[in-house]
Amino acid sequence: MDILYGRNPVLEALRAGRPARKLVIAAGVRADARLSEILALAETRALLVETVQRQRLDDIAHTEHHQGVAGYFHARPPLSVQQLVERARTPALLLVLDGIQDPQNLGAIARTAEATGADGIVLSRHRSTAVTPAAAKAAAGATEHVPVAVAGNLAQALQVLEDAGVWRVGLDAAAEQRYDSFDYTVPVALVVGGEGAGLHDLTRRRCDALVRIPMLGRVASLNAGASAAVLLYEVLSQRGFAR
Repeated sequence: MDILYGRNPVLEALRAGRPARKLVIAAGVRADARLSEILALAETRALLVETVQRQRLDDIAHTEHHQGVAGYFHARPPLSVQQLVERARTPALLLVLDGIQDPQNLGAIARTAEATGADGIVLSRHRSTAVTPAAAKAAAGATEHVPVAVAGNLAQALQVLEDAGVWRVGLDAAAEQRYDSFDYTVPVALVVGGEGAGLHDLTRRRCDALVRIPMLGRVASLNAGASAAVLLYEVLSQRGFAR
């Protein structure tokens, strides 16, 4: 089971039809439109709704930042990279995350990926954070709508993308090519490295192109979430913001 917390993550999981066992609501919680919809959806699906003291909900969610709501949801099985490619629209827009270990960064990336209509995210099983409840909270529920594939070997995952005709464009601060000079109208997978280390050498060698985001200030780089957002919206700009 996944214990999701926060009004947006719980609401989006219910909207997406994710199977659930029960919801837990803090006693005396402030009502709003999201909570009203959560309770209405729970009633429609005949879900058990348990009211507990806030301290008990803190213990269930392992955080105080639950906004008075948590839910026990069945875990979603991850897709394979091949399944992700087969489900992608034309031209494909995918994200490959190489070593993103901060759930907040993953959540931010997933939120922008959903907003820009990306077809999915590829994560590494061994050196990346999973889609944890903290990531779902940071994504404001967007992780319920963005397909996720988990790859045991990221190099092999990039090979699957190449075989499917998807261009692999890596973000690298040392690249010669600017991010906005690449033609993103082709099927593309944006490859974003982890916090601090960036792309691993093998991942970098598997990319068809490397691009950089120019920096005019004194800070050396953007974080992974901001960098991914820049690239995703450049893709949409070149594609005319077509769905």
